[in-house]
Amino acid sequence: MIGKAALVFALAGAGLRAQNLLETTAETYCIDCHNAQMKTGGLSLEKVSSANVAAQAATLEKVLHKLRAGEMPPVGNPSPDPADRAKLVTWLETELDHAAALKPNPGAPAIHRLNKAEYSNAIRDLLGLDMDHSAGLPADDSGYGFDNIGDVLNVSPLLLEKYIASARRISRLALGTLKPSSAAEKFTPPRGTANDAIDQLPPAERGGILFERYFPFDAEYLIQVRIKGNPGTGLPAPKLDLRLDGKRVKLFDAGIDTAEANQGTRILELRLPLKAGPHQVGAAILTETAKLETGAAGRGAPAGNVNGTSVDYVSIGGPYNPTGPGDTESRKRVFVCRPKAGQPEEPCARRILQSVARRAYRRPVTSADIDPLMKLFAAGRSDGGSFDAGVEMALSAILVSPDFLFRVEKSPAGVSPASTFKISDLDLASRLSFFLWSSIPDEELLHTAEQGKLRDPATLAAQVKRMLTDPKSKALVDNFAGQWLRLRNVADWKPDPDKYKEFDEALRNAFERETEMFFHNIVEEDRSVLEFIDADYTFANERLARFYGIPGVKGSYFRRVALTGPQRGGILTQGSILLVTSYPNRTSPVLRGKWILESVLGTPPPPPPPDVPVLADSASTSAASLREQLQKHRSNPACASCHSRLDPLGFSLENFDAVGKFRSSEGGSPIEASGAMPNGTVIDGPEGLKKILLSRKDEFVENLASQLLTYALGRGLDYYDQPAVREIRRQTERDGYRFSSMVLAIVNSVPFEMRRAPNP
Repeated sequence: MIGKAALVFALAGAGLRAQNLLETTAETYCIDCHNAQMKTGGLSLEKVSSANVAAQAATLEKVLHKLRAGEMPPVGNPSPDPADRAKLVTWLETELDHAAALKPNPGAPAIHRLNKAEYSNAIRDLLGLDMDHSAGLPADDSGYGFDNIGDVLNVSPLLLEKYIASARRISRLALGTLKPSSAAEKFTPPRGTANDAIDQLPPAERGGILFERYFPFDAEYLIQVRIKGNPGTGLPAPKLDLRLDGKRVKLFDAGIDTAEANQGTRILELRLPLKAGPHQVGAAILTETAKLETGAAGRGAPAGNVNGTSVDYVSIGGPYNPTGPGDTESRKRVFVCRPKAGQPEEPCARRILQSVARRAYRRPVTSADIDPLMKLFAAGRSDGGSFDAGVEMALSAILVSPDFLFRVEKSPAGVSPASTFKISDLDLASRLSFFLWSSIPDEELLHTAEQGKLRDPATLAAQVKRMLTDPKSKALVDNFAGQWLRLRNVADWKPDPDKYKEFDEALRNAFERETEMFFHNIVEEDRSVLEFIDADYTFANERLARFYGIPGVKGSYFRRVALTGPQRGGILTQGSILLVTSYPNRTSPVLRGKWILESVLGTPPPPPPPDVPVLADSASTSAASLREQLQKHRSNPACASCHSRLDPLGFSLENFDAVGKFRSSEGGSPIEASGAMPNGTVIDGPEGLKKILLSRKDEFVENLASQLLTYALGRGLDYYDQPAVREIRRQTERDGYRFSSMVLAIVNSVPFEMRRAPNP
C-alpha cells in the first residue's frame, strides 16, 4: 500500500482525477481526524463513498460547506490543490443537487401560531384597525434567529386568556359597541427627538409628536398638549401647531409666562367634535427656518431648536356627548349588509359572518364553520341585545378560533405517510402573504387562490411583484431585517456616556432609521442584494451626516445621500451594526468578526471548547492592547482554529469605535485595521473587507437566501434544504442579484411550494 506522504506528493504533482475524487480526498486529507474512533466534530468519513450520494447527503453537505469556505483541512495540515478543491466542490454540488431533484424533501413545517406581529397585522387587515393589538400578549420565543418559527411558538393558558380578552376588546372597538369612557390616554414623543423634524409634519417644526389614535364614537374629545422648556432670551414666543389628519386645527401661543417659568411647563387644550375612526394627531413647535438652518440658538435652548421648547406629551380624553359608533372603515368591512325592518335578521347575519370568517380563516367557509357562529349571534341578540351586539359576540369567536390563530396545512386525501406533495393554492397564498406582509392574504390574492390560478408561473410572479411594491411589504423591514441585522437590539444598547459623549437618543434613532430606509430602498427599488455589502449611497439627516463626516446635508429629515471614499457603504459600516457588535466601552473585533461569519457569510464558528481560557474581552482597553491580547489568545491551538477566522474580519472594522465613529488613531496611536486570514489573504480596513466579501459573494447570497427561506417557512433549515438554497442563489445571480429575483426563487422553491406528509 502506498504511504500517505507519497500519496500526498503524487496527488500534488498530478492533480486529483475526477474518478473517486471524494474517496481519495477523504483518505488523503481528512481521515486522520474524521474516523470512527476520533470522530472529530461528530463526523466520520471512513465509509464515505461517491457511489451513493443520496444516502450520505447529510454528511456530504457538511463536507461541501467546509470545503467551499476553506475551513477544512485546518491551516497547517496538508490540503488539496486549489484546482482539485474547486473540482470536488463542483462535483459535490452537482451530485447533491441531482439527488435532491430525483427525490425532493421539502420538510414538514410545524403548525404555526401567529406571532405578535402577525396577529396585530392580521387584525389590521381584517377589520381596518391599524393599532398595536399585540401589546398585552406575552413575548414570542425565537428560534434560528427569528420569532416566527413554528416549533417555538407555543400556547399557554395565559396566552389563551389574553387572546380571549383581546378578541372581546377588538370586536367591541371595531363595531363601536364599547361602553363610552372618558378616561384620558397619554402619548409621549420618542426619546431624543426634541430637535428633529417629523416627516409628515411641516419641515419648519421641531420638538413634536405624530401618532395615530382610534376614536370609537362620533363625539367630542379633549386634546391636551403639555409643553416643556423655556425659550431662550431674546427669542420670539414659540407657537404650537396642532394638526389632525394633516390639517392645522389651531395655532397656540406656547410661550411660558412668569408664573409658570419655574416649572417650565404649560398645558394647552382644545375640545372639538370628531368622527369615529382612526385620526392622525400631530403637535409641534413652529420654528424660524432661517435660524434653524444656521444653527442659531438662544441661551439655554438646545441646538437646532431655536425656541428651546418641545412637546412633553399629548393627552386625549373622551368621548363626550357621543352620538353613535359612526360610519368607520371597520364597520364597513364587517357590515356588508343590513337587515331590513320587519325582515328576518339571520340571512344578513350569516352573510356577514361568512364574509369575515372567509378572510380570517384564509379559505372558503362551510356551514360547519358558520353554524356555531350563528348560535353565538343568537345568544348576543337575546335579552334585548342589538343586531350589532349579536355580530360582536360571533366576531369575538372568530378572533379566538384556531382557524384564525393558527396556520395548519392539511395533507390531501389519499396521500401516503412521509410522501411529498404540493401544498394547495390557498396554503400557498397564506405562505406568501405571511412571508412578505406578516399578515393574511388580501382579497386579490385570496380570490386568485380560490380560483386555482395562483400556481400559474406568470400569475405567481405578478403577485410577488405586486406584494413587494405594496406598503405592507414594510413588514420585511420590521420583522425580517429587524432580526437578521439585529436592529431590534439598537434601542436597548447603552454605550458608556462618559466615553462616548457625542452619542445620544437622537443618534440612536438615526442609526435605526438609516438601516431601515436602506433595506426598504433595496426592496422598493428592486436593487441588487450585493449592495448590502457595498453601496455608494445611504440615508441620513444632518445629525447623522455630521457624525459620519458627510458634507452638505442640512435639516433633520432623512434623505438619500451619495457616499464618496472607502469609509462608508453597505450595512457593515452603518452605525446600527457597529453599535450592537461592540461592548459599551470599546470595540470588539471578536463580536464583529463573529457577526460577519454568522450573519453575512453563514459560516458561524463553533462554540469554544469548555477547557479554553476565556479572553478578557469585556474590560476597558485600548485598540493596541486588545490586538496584543488576541494575538496571545491565538497562540493557544484550541483558540487559533476559530480566532484565526474571526479576528481579521473584526480588526478590519477597527477604524470605527464602539458607536460607529470613524477614527484614524486612539490615544495618539494609529489604528491598525488589518489582519491576515488563515489562507494568507490580508484584509485591510473596511474597503478591504468589502472586497473580500464580494469575492465570496456566493456565500453571502446563499446565506441571505437561507435567512429569508428560514423566515419564509417558519422553520429551521436542514441538510435537505441546501440544494434549494443553491438553486435560489443561481436564479438570483442570473437576474442580476435583484431582490425580487431572490424572493421569487424562494417562492418557486421546493421547500416553499411543497411539504412532506407526517410519518405514520
